[in-house]
Amino acid sequence: MRKRRTRWPVGAGAFLFLAPALGMLLLTRVLPALDTLGDSLRDDGAWTLAHYARLATSQGFRDSVLTTVVFNAIINPAQVLISYVFAVALAQRLPAVGLWRTLIFLPMAVPPTVSTIVWGVWFRPGGLINSLLAMAGLSDQPFLTSADQAPFVIMVIASWIGVGYWMTFLVAGIKNVPAEILEAAAIDGAGWLRRLTAIVTPMVRRQLSFVLVAATVANFLLFVPVQILTRGGPAGSTDLVMYEIYTQAFIFNNRGLAAAEIAVLVVLVAVIVGIQFRLLGERR
Repeated sequence: MRKRRTRWPVGAGAFLFLAPALGMLLLTRVLPALDTLGDSLRDDGAWTLAHYARLATSQGFRDSVLTTVVFNAIINPAQVLISYVFAVALAQRLPAVGLWRTLIFLPMAVPPTVSTIVWGVWFRPGGLINSLLAMAGLSDQPFLTSADQAPFVIMVIASWIGVGYWMTFLVAGIKNVPAEILEAAAIDGAGWLRRLTAIVTPMVRRQLSFVLVAATVANFLLFVPVQILTRGGPAGSTDLVMYEIYTQAFIFNNRGLAAAEIAVLVVLVAVIVGIQFRLLGERR
């Protein structure tokens, strides 16, 4: 007598394949997030909102949030624009275009710490940048010690690391634009700039939206250049929220307050990303 085969429930096989990834997600993301939330709500073993109350009256934390928001309002559009310019240029049939794409992407393969140290050497007094300025007859600039210039130095380093990565998504989007549509537009008399603005850009809006959102999240979590080069200074000009969290957790050993700051940062990023999705959705 033939044995009847056991019939697995629909989706059971898929769940078995996904189980290791889901387990790692639970261990490395969900449980730490819940633990952090719990730390933000405990003080001396008691459940309380004391840490959030302290943040509400902390001028230092409010300044850090404002600095982070202004920083992102400048760097995010700049990174998207620069990435798109590179993508448009390198989506063309240029000599050695693959090499150029690799060179622009290469900083992403270098650890952020290494890139930060190299740029820090270039921007210091007597470094490469000031030496070039001296050759041009210009005076040395206090790049890392000026409250007006230090944030832009951090932006340059963050963009050096990230722009090549964002560019790859945009190049892929541009390459997926149907060639026959561009050819038909060219036959109708549309120039290169017209085709770019009226056809290519609308058709890669999804990739542009992804890059904007991803860059926003990455730049709100920016930490390495600040910690290595400026430590939040000068005069708090680079005191981004992630560095403020690091200060509370590892310098002042105030784990509960740092956890509350993390919770506020997560909510802030979620709200801004939600607004971006809403605006981008309405534009579509």
